Order: sequence, then C-alpha cells, then structure tokens
Amino acid sequence: MNNVMLDLETAGNGSHAAIVSIGAVFFDPLTGQIGSEFYWPVDLDDAAKYGQMDASTIAWWMKQPYDARAVFNAKDKLILHDALLEFADWICQIEGFKNRMVWGNGATFDNVILANAYAATKLTRPWPYFGDRDVRTVVDIGRRVFGMDPKKTMALTGTAHNALDDAKHQAAYVSAIYQRLAQQVAA
Repeated sequence: MNNVMLDLETAGNGSHAAIVSIGAVFFDPLTGQIGSEFYWPVDLDDAAKYGQMDASTIAWWMKQPYDARAVFNAKDKLILHDALLEFADWICQIEGFKNRMVWGNGATFDNVILANAYAATKLTRPWPYFGDRDVRTVVDIGRRVFGMDPKKTMALTGTAHNALDDAKHQAAYVSAIYQRLAQQVAA
C-alpha cells in the first residue's frame, strides 16, 4: 500500500494552523483495505510555537463532545518535532519516496498544514509534492458523476474529530468512490 489517508485536528483553520493531533492509515483505494495505523496527540503549547491558533476554532472545539475534546487531556502527547519524526518514520514503510501518496481533506488543509509544520520545525517532508491527493475532489466526483455520497451515508466508526477515526472513515468513503470509478471503467 502506498496511499496514506491523513487527518489532522488543529487549533486553527489556516495553512499554518497549530496541530492538535495527527492520524493516518495506509489504504488501498481500489479494494478499501486499511493497513497500518498512525496516531499521536501533539502538545498544544509546543505546537502553538510553530503554528497559529484562532478563537473561532477554539470556540468550535469547546462545543464538541467530550470524547473529541479528550485529545487536549491526553497523557501521552509529543512535542510537534517528535510527532513529525514519528510520522516520517511510519510513512517510510512505503519504500521509495516518490511512491508515497498522501491524501488530505481539502487541497489546502491537512497536507499543507503538515508540510508547513515540517518546514517550521526544519524537518524534511516525507512525501513528494506531487504525491498530494485531495479527498474533497473525489467526494465531489462521487456526488456529481455517480450521485453517491458515501461521506454522508457511511457510518463513522469511533469518535468524530479523532484524527485516526476520521482518517479511517475518509479512507473508506474515498475507496467506495474509487471502486465505483473502477466499475465504470471496466464496464
């Protein structure tokens, strides 16, 4: 598997948002198979040194269910630098830098924020710029071309706004649309 579904929880909504947690899974969009998982909460005090927080996002977090907000009280948190190193080590299971495809929810959100965090901490992003993939574009194709919206019709397993649970859910609904595309091509 060389596809990675990434999800970040953040304390801001801009391209330099402070990262609260990083979740990711390896997946095969043609089969829907989910592979190795990655999850780390990030120390927000440290992340704020490298990223931006905004009041509207903090207010939004305060309205979320307790299970989602639990990330802020996680006992095992890493400073941002160490969380990024852990992610880099994890993604290196995909042999060949150029083979890594990282999916994020929005062309200007998850992947961009994580890439900016790597730059801010003076670390090297562990995937190539041409390996960025966008979940929202695939969802739009599913809606417009096939009249399907598995993002809304597939039940989320776990906690909404938990980076790992969201990454698994995103991988599942992207795979459903990919499989429909593959059926159309084969027909």
